Parts: sequence; C-alpha cells; structure tokens
Amino acid sequence: MNDFTELVNLASERLGAVALAANDEFFAAKENLLRDAEPVWREGEYTERGKWMDGWETRRRREPGLDWCLVRLALPGIVRGVVVDTTHFRGNFPEACSLEAAELASDPPAGADLATLGFRQILPRRELSGDARNAFAVDGAPRATHLLLRIDPDGGVARLRVHGEVTPDWQRLAAAPEVDLAAVENGGRVLAASDMFFGPRHHLIYPGPPRGMFDGWETKRRRGPGNDWAVVGLGAPGTIHRAVVDTSFFKGNAPGAFALAGTPAAAGDEEWCEILPRTPLAPDREHVFTGELVPHAPVARVRLDIYPDGGVARLRLFGRPTP
Repeated sequence: MNDFTELVNLASERLGAVALAANDEFFAAKENLLRDAEPVWREGEYTERGKWMDGWETRRRREPGLDWCLVRLALPGIVRGVVVDTTHFRGNFPEACSLEAAELASDPPAGADLATLGFRQILPRRELSGDARNAFAVDGAPRATHLLLRIDPDGGVARLRVHGEVTPDWQRLAAAPEVDLAAVENGGRVLAASDMFFGPRHHLIYPGPPRGMFDGWETKRRRGPGNDWAVVGLGAPGTIHRAVVDTSFFKGNAPGAFALAGTPAAAGDEEWCEILPRTPLAPDREHVFTGELVPHAPVARVRLDIYPDGGVARLRLFGRPTP
C-alpha cells in the first residue's frame, strides 16, 4: 500500500487516542489535535485569549526552545506516515515540526522528564506550510504506544494524523476463547471497497457498537449490474466460526443480502473459498451466523459482498488464529 493515509489513524480520538500533556495551550487546547472531524473556521469568534481556533495553539515564544505535545496512541503500532494539518493557521503556524516515539507500559506521570523515557526520533525536523495538510512518510519506526510532537518554535496545528500498522499482542489474544480477527484493534484492515460514497470502508471494523448511520460503510445506489463489496485483511490468518453482520441504523438503505468468501493464507487474491453463501439481510439489525458457516481452511482476507448496494455498520469475524 503506497499511500500511507490509507492505513489506520493510530492517533484517532474516535479510536481512543489521548493528548496527555503539552507545555503550552494558551490559545487552543491540545485535545483538538486528535479530533476526527475536519478543522473548521468560525468567522469573527474570539475568546478572552484571542481568536478561536480549531486546533492546538501555543502563545508566542519569547525565549529559546520548542513547544511540544505528548500523545498516547489509540492502538500500539508502527508509524508509516503522518499528516501535520495546519488548516486555517495562516499567520500563526509553526515553522517546522519533528516527531518522537516510544513504547511505554503506562502513561508517564505528570511532570515526568520525557528525556528519560526512551523516546526516539522517527521524523527529523521538517518545514511546515500554513493552511495545508503537510504529509511526511516515516521509515524504520519502532513499535510505539506514545508520540511526542515538537513544533519549532511555537504556533498552531489543527490536526495530527498518525497513519500506521496496528501491532497487537497476539500472544495474549491467542489465549482468549475467540478473537475478532477483523477488528481494527487486533490488526484488521479494510483493504479496498467498490464504493464509499456515503460512508468510509474503515468504519466496518471499528470498535464498539455503531453510533448512527454516519458510523458505517455505505455505497451509492447501484444503477447497473453487479454488486458492491469490501475486502478485509485479517489481523492474523485463522478460521472463522462466528460472523456478525450489523445493519443497525440502516433502515431504508440496508443491503438485501450478503455473502462472505475468504482467501487462504497461502493463496493469492484470485483464489476465494466460500465462507457463507448469499444470505438475506434485514434492516437495522445485528445478524449473527454460526452453524451457517461453511467449513474452510485458514484465511488471511475476507470479502464481504452486499447485494446490490447499501450500508453495513459493522462486520465481526470471530475465530481462532492459525498457530
């Protein structure tokens, strides 16, 4: 996958990322950095400290040094690229930024000396443009749970997107009676989809129940032949013994039916085996399938076919990872 922005945003607030600390947030709060929504501009709105800005913004620095923000990632992983978004910051964006990463057992205590915690630079100093999505690829990063964003010397950043590969603790997961092999927190990825006009494919494997129709995958109305589909890369190859297809909140736009097929771990994308034949779906309902599943060899990817189009909130694929 060449475009790192197609990978999971490890710093997504929706997935559980937290801005733990910052040396300064005089004009705008650090928590804004991790919002999933796009930054907005409110014309003419001011607070008692200055212009309201949708991002993290520090005061003007009058002494040497850099401002910083410490982030706990939503999921441990390997960073492949970052987007430092300065949208709406035109005369008040930082000149440059850098990024450090560390794998920590817990959050550092308040006031901890970050220099002693083993942070390693994964993105050296890079110049920033104002009112722009500054994208930087990252190579050779270690597994990380926490990041330290430094801005040089001060200013505002609207959003920080940290795209990478989730690296769950499979030794611990393998001890569980069953594992959702498709879940994003277990390393699952929605690799591709035929259409995402109304809702992105990544929502299919998000944690927790859906929060509304906006929180699922939905395609446009199909007017020609064929059907829509999404391909999920499992966090680990395995056999599936329980599937959950959730159409919650999709009432007049749920698919009429669906099917599941898998690619054996040692095979190419073109070799698919049936996991569940074409089966009717009802609107606004969580569907659970066990005995209906076809016995199959371990699979590494699963294709969800929906007929002909519509919206699916969640796809859960429970099973056992292959030893």
